[in-house]
Amino acid sequence: MANQISKTITGQVLSNKMQKTVTVLVERRIQHPLYGKFVRRSLKIHVHDENNECSLGDVVCVQQCRPLSKTKTWRLVKILEKAR
Repeated sequence: MANQISKTITGQVLSNKMQKTVTVLVERRIQHPLYGKFVRRSLKIHVHDENNECSLGDVVCVQQCRPLSKTKTWRLVKILEKAR
């Protein structure tokens, strides 16, 4: 079995109302192919938070993993910055 490199991304916690799950907003800036203007693209993902340690507004690092449920395919690696 080959050693796979897992994808990690950074985002901000939008919701922690579910048990062991948080919703994370990931924003990225891409350049429009024709006009050259930088456009913001966002993605909302469900992340597995085993210990329910995330709170609203935290900046977190998440890693892609096997499907844990119908919508959860990411898990929490660490909290980079706690919300004030």
